Amino acid sequence: MRIFLIALALLFATVKPVWAANSDDADQVALNQQYQQFINAFAALDPQRLVAIYADDATYIPEQQNVAIVTGKNSIVELYQKFFDRIRKRKAHIEVDFRLVKRLIQGNSATDVCYYLVRFHPPAETEEPVSEFAGKMVTVSEKNAQGVWQWKVDISNRAEPQHFFDATPKPNLYYGHHFSPLTK
Repeated sequence: MRIFLIALALLFATVKPVWAANSDDADQVALNQQYQQFINAFAALDPQRLVAIYADDATYIPEQQNVAIVTGKNSIVELYQKFFDRIRKRKAHIEVDFRLVKRLIQGNSATDVCYYLVRFHPPAETEEPVSEFAGKMVTVSEKNAQGVWQWKVDISNRAEPQHFFDATPKPNLYYGHHFSPLTK
């Protein structure tokens, strides 16, 4: 993980970037829409809504230490299917949102750095409280031959929810607004 972050830092330092505020508005909108698709997939517990986000040869590096690197869109969608099935079996629902802090666009490649927050809502009859977890995430998108942005790499690890709430909006970057801190 540390090596990946060092490599990512070197990439940011050596590439002459085109930052979000200077890049094509259509690309910004398309890249931001990926996060809304992700939110909709979680709300519906429908991993098929993630199919358009991931490239066929995408790689997902999950935060869990016991889960190996997942390669290929179908395998990634299967992983989300299992996760959503567990939520559905518990008769619960989940929400997710994102706050982007940086985007680097270089040609047909885009790298996003963000925080995410996931809220778990147990069934009302259990009287269990809503719980949440948060994390840091990096995605690398590429524009395919049809001009559609798709995630090629998705890597995440856990973070305190406060980091999500402390993130500040940046011009042209997706910034979710529908979560407030949980009261205890």
